[in-house]
Amino acid sequence: MSHDGIGPRAVMRSVAFLTAGVLAVPALAGCGSEDPAGKPLAGPDIGSADRAKIADGGTLRWAVDAVPDTLNTFQSDADATTTRVAQAVLPSMFRMDERGRAVRNPDYLESAEVVKTEPKQVVLYRINQQAVWSDGREIGAADFAAQWRALSGKDTAYWTARNAGYDRIEKVERGKGNLEVKVTFSRPYADWRSLFTPLYPKEVMGTPDSFNDGARKKLKVTAGPFTVKKVDSKEDEVTLARNARWWGSPARLSEIVLRAVPRDERVFALAAGTLDLAEIDPAAARHITAAGPQSTGTPLMGPGADGSAADEPHSRAVARGSDKEVSDEEVSARGKRSEKAAERVRRQKALSGFEVRKSLEPAYTQLALNGADGPLADERVRRAVARALDRRELAEAVLKPLGLPAEPVGSHLALSGQAAYADNSGALGRQDTKEAQALLADAGWVPGGPVEEKKEEKEKAKEGEKEKAKGKEGEKAKEGQKEKAGEKAAGAEGKEGKKDGGSGKDAGKKSGDGDGDGTYIVGEDEGHGGRGDDKAPHDSGTDGHLAQEGAGRLKQGGAPGAYAPQGTAAPAKAGTAPVAKNGKALVLRFVLPSGPGSGTLRSVADRISRMLERIGIRSDISQVDDASYFKDHIASGKYDLALYSWPATAFPATDARPIHAKPVPAADGSLNVEQNYTRVGTDQVDQLFDQAIATLDDSEHRELIRKADSRIWAVAGSIPLYQRPQLTAARKDLANAGAFGLRTPVYEDMGFLKKAARGPAGTPGARSAGPSSGS
Repeated sequence: MSHDGIGPRAVMRSVAFLTAGVLAVPALAGCGSEDPAGKPLAGPDIGSADRAKIADGGTLRWAVDAVPDTLNTFQSDADATTTRVAQAVLPSMFRMDERGRAVRNPDYLESAEVVKTEPKQVVLYRINQQAVWSDGREIGAADFAAQWRALSGKDTAYWTARNAGYDRIEKVERGKGNLEVKVTFSRPYADWRSLFTPLYPKEVMGTPDSFNDGARKKLKVTAGPFTVKKVDSKEDEVTLARNARWWGSPARLSEIVLRAVPRDERVFALAAGTLDLAEIDPAAARHITAAGPQSTGTPLMGPGADGSAADEPHSRAVARGSDKEVSDEEVSARGKRSEKAAERVRRQKALSGFEVRKSLEPAYTQLALNGADGPLADERVRRAVARALDRRELAEAVLKPLGLPAEPVGSHLALSGQAAYADNSGALGRQDTKEAQALLADAGWVPGGPVEEKKEEKEKAKEGEKEKAKGKEGEKAKEGQKEKAGEKAAGAEGKEGKKDGGSGKDAGKKSGDGDGDGTYIVGEDEGHGGRGDDKAPHDSGTDGHLAQEGAGRLKQGGAPGAYAPQGTAAPAKAGTAPVAKNGKALVLRFVLPSGPGSGTLRSVADRISRMLERIGIRSDISQVDDASYFKDHIASGKYDLALYSWPATAFPATDARPIHAKPVPAADGSLNVEQNYTRVGTDQVDQLFDQAIATLDDSEHRELIRKADSRIWAVAGSIPLYQRPQLTAARKDLANAGAFGLRTPVYEDMGFLKKAARGPAGTPGARSAGPSSGS
């Protein structure tokens, strides 16, 4: 599952991100005079520049996760790269602005409006008279009609992923001329602006064969600032070339090469000069930032690594007085260290030509609670879990070290700045440990209750006791030997010990400090570094992997905390007694992905587990292979708790409904969950979505969406946590590209700055603004 920012509608046609809505309902947030939608928490960071300052020509090499299996965004295997290609080469009637709201695209539309509501809704599109396909044909009603027929759901020969919106159209016809398109709806449709974006030519949509197979690896006819020049699966590249028939502002770049590069290899590809633009993880961002002009020495090599690392074996040899007898191994090690140091210096110099552009993705990470069965089938338990969480702490832990706004997301259906956004989390209530405990007690889960052990567990416990007894006997024997040895040592060196102000016994204690075999971890409630404020500590530094350093790298099940010598008693307040019911402790299966970039999710999960422990809930965290995470666990319902992300959308009444719809029994007896992988839904939420989708008044539509969101919070099926960070490495002379935030990229404006327009510091001098050399 992809972690990067994607066109929301394309992603929702398939599955959720890996890496997501939750929770009696107070008055709606939208009742006041102030717009509850607010502003985006972070705007785009794209190195904005006027087109006049951008050189003509050049090739942009842009990292993607994979070469797409299809170029048809309406097929089930479309992915993020499919969307990126479509945005650059196909018409979009509307696109997202910086607030994540749909705005008319003037390159394709002179106007688009609802001209009738009675007896039926009619939308009239007036197409830009210059708009033509790459074969010279005008974009017109025939293309709109072909796309409607293909996606209406009436002809099952078309292998479509979904038909939302198109199934509400009654007919598509010409207006006064071919450049006017009149669309009549059989039922009112509030999200009509979501349709015909992207728009495919009738050559693709006209027949089932052309739809199913004709646009998978090639697009012969396009109508954007770029065309598809080549899809090379062997080289893992998609090449887009400037469209000679483009009527809008000419594309500044000659080509865009979308190159598949794994995320954990991108920093090396950037340093090698084979990429100009790449979304990266926080660790890579740290390397690039450290390589900037504000850094001194070679920070990637660590403190004191400015040339001394390679000489370390030699220095130790000199210290031992054996300079003339340096071993072959030490000479070899010195050479290897020298080579590594030189490589680090070279890489860092190359990375100094890049900068990290950052924003927040149009997506949010949520904690999903599987309400299908088990303890979480009880709404009181789900609400208890939700009330135990400090969402602000979780947001700050992920976003604050990256220098990004750390506000918890307050809606399942929109992000701050979008028209439908309002913070409806009050429907659940703030973090409250006592209230969470009361909810558990009401559901029959009480602390310190009797827990029945299975036969196997009892036998294991007995075996464990026997082993402990053997271990103690062995320890006593060892201690006896140590004491005898200690007495001899004390007799021989007693005077020296007295001079130093300590006995041999005390010295022994000191020498044992820090030994990994003689320590354990004390009290989760103490936090890292001995904090006793009952909260997990905030991570310092800029590494987005959070608690991956030091104590954060404990084995699964280990309790983070301060180290103390073996035998030290745990503090009295160390943890809340586990809650139990009918002889069973409340333990939840917490499933996470294990692939590259999953460190942040694991850290968040660890924090959540500590928060839940405070109310007596234990978590059994397991990390599974990325490939099986979604299909075998989330979609199949084999989890209690999980972390994954949903993309935001400007059309929540259409796109978010399948995510929150109440599961219904299918004809074969199975449960049809659509995309509601928490299996939690209500008839009321469904009814509010149905009302919103049929309401053409924008203000009333927004209020219905917000009301639905409040009800989603109330049932506690999922808990939005934070908007996902978006970190992009970009060449310093690359303009109008980077971290786009909520807006749709404008591909024709991307390019490399002219030499005169470049900044004086840190700009790559060896690179021209012309075509990339690939070196």
